[in-house]
Amino acid sequence: MQRRHFILGGAALLGLGGYALTSGFGGKGLPVNPLASAANAQSTPAEAGPIQEMVAGDPEAAVEVIEYASFTCPHCANFHAGPYKQLKADYIDTGKIRFVYREVYFDRYGLWASMIARCPGDAERFFGIADLIYKGQADWTRAGDPAAIVAELRKIGRLAGLDEEALNACLQDAEKAQALVAWDEENRTAAGVNSTPSFVINGQKYSNMPYEEMKQIIEGALAG
Repeated sequence: MQRRHFILGGAALLGLGGYALTSGFGGKGLPVNPLASAANAQSTPAEAGPIQEMVAGDPEAAVEVIEYASFTCPHCANFHAGPYKQLKADYIDTGKIRFVYREVYFDRYGLWASMIARCPGDAERFFGIADLIYKGQADWTRAGDPAAIVAELRKIGRLAGLDEEALNACLQDAEKAQALVAWDEENRTAAGVNSTPSFVINGQKYSNMPYEEMKQIIEGALAG
């Protein structure tokens, strides 16, 4: 609960040196909603509501790969720039696995990125926007103050075809933000995830790994 309050009411962007979930949060904090007043940020976080799972590949596949990742995590950006593309070509696009992407929130900026990626409301566009967010990570995470970071994330949203009305509605959805943070905490606690990227392959948790190692695990699961 304490970590949730940090993100929703008082978290600052973590440095890019480490992405263990045991890291602390500091700073005076800013509202979870970049367009909201500080007073609104003091509201009690809601319990997790029905959050859409972002799924690619065959939803009925016997092998499931769940990625836990943060949009502000450089290691996650590296995974999506390389190994993920191989995973997509070999196993997702071929329908051999069910791939699930679950966001982890180290800070409010990753949460804002998630809210923009989820704005269209469908998995296909989510993965497309997520790709743009990761490609531009080095730029938007270092844009400066929160207003500058939001402006850069808005640019990504507009590039993906979202208009200002849609962007405003998504960024102002405080209930959705609270539900996402609660959902993240519940997922990570259940899976025992404490760093990103982490993977759960058919119920077994793994830390970040080279693609060849992941491929061997998936092939073993497919053969079993």
